[in-house]
Amino acid sequence: MLFSKSFIFTLREDPRIAECRSHKLLLKGSFISMVSSGVYSYLPLGQRVLNNITSIIRNRMDSNGAQELLMSALQPIEMWQKTGRDQTLDEVMFKFKDRKDKDVCLAPTHEEAITEIVRANAGSYKKLPWILYQIQTKFRDEPRPRLGLLRSCEFIMKDAYSFDKDQQGLDDNYNKMFNCYKEIFKDLELGIVATEADSGAMGGDISHEFMVPSEIGEDILFCCNGCLKYFKEKGTCVQCNANLEEVKMIEVGHIFKLGTKYSVAQDALFLDKNGKKNPLIMGCYGIGVSRILATIAEVSSDEKGIIWPKNVAPFDVTLVVLNDSLLEAAISLRDKLKIQGLSVLVDDRAVTAGVKFKDAYLIGNPYILIMGKTYLENKSVDIEIRKNNNKFNLTENEVLNFFKKEYDN
Repeated sequence: MLFSKSFIFTLREDPRIAECRSHKLLLKGSFISMVSSGVYSYLPLGQRVLNNITSIIRNRMDSNGAQELLMSALQPIEMWQKTGRDQTLDEVMFKFKDRKDKDVCLAPTHEEAITEIVRANAGSYKKLPWILYQIQTKFRDEPRPRLGLLRSCEFIMKDAYSFDKDQQGLDDNYNKMFNCYKEIFKDLELGIVATEADSGAMGGDISHEFMVPSEIGEDILFCCNGCLKYFKEKGTCVQCNANLEEVKMIEVGHIFKLGTKYSVAQDALFLDKNGKKNPLIMGCYGIGVSRILATIAEVSSDEKGIIWPKNVAPFDVTLVVLNDSLLEAAISLRDKLKIQGLSVLVDDRAVTAGVKFKDAYLIGNPYILIMGKTYLENKSVDIEIRKNNNKFNLTENEVLNFFKKEYDN
């Protein structure tokens, strides 16, 4: 893509409304646009990152036997009244009446909705188990939206639900999803901490949170720097007796063993091998997709901008062209890299070199190629690796071989 033809409008100054580093960089780098407090639009760069994040999630979920669907965001309140969560979540639900004076809401989560769907189709135990998931927008009327995408009123989640005939089935699926989540966060290059958690309004007796250490996190764990263990309670390490230090965390995922809370309340039953009706045994598994985008920008960045991991970056390469006479050569190199499967943002704008470099660092694609003086002199290209600032000067063929090795690994 040519920068001059793109819908990318970076800012020269830090936005005044920014509340944290990720908020600042995502606004400044033209990844998101603020609609109102807690509500954002995703611009093309942000959408490319979201697409890469959801692709990683889909690949892992699908490989673990989960099936994707998409549920309605608009739901009747009466469905929520069956579980009593119309009252439990009353303060954060967007509720209103339609033209027929029927009470409806914008779903903050989908346990009730998925249970209704499965209730109508469960039938025999022979059909079980199922893991169903969606990637969809949720709505919560946050009393105090803050920190950009980290605490917003409209956000994107991957929520999955398992349905089993017995506790052993739930345990198996729960463990499967626990390991699946570890693989997802590994693919995203997020260093997560998994810990047991309170189930809260979701219900159930066991849950685990997946969290990322960050100075702006709203959750707190206590870490032993000696054996690198995390604990929920302050004190001393049970293994080495060292003092624990407080660490703020951002929650990016949460999984729950729901048991029969929803299936009993909503009469979601299946027939066992003896022909007896039993409530489905459920688990649910959430990942904050838009929150992951912000978390990566928060923890993988420096004073110059974002440092996107290769798997989620909007482009693989920013190709900075410092002389108009080199544009044809730059497009030729872009096309060769494209054949190797790489995406390239060619900065062909009629702006100063300083602006181009600042935007290359700000946007944060993993590699920066520079076509300028050395290319005019000896047909070589400067390359910089964004995450460690390592720099090389390579011929065009060496550049192609470099990327082949980088992405083969």
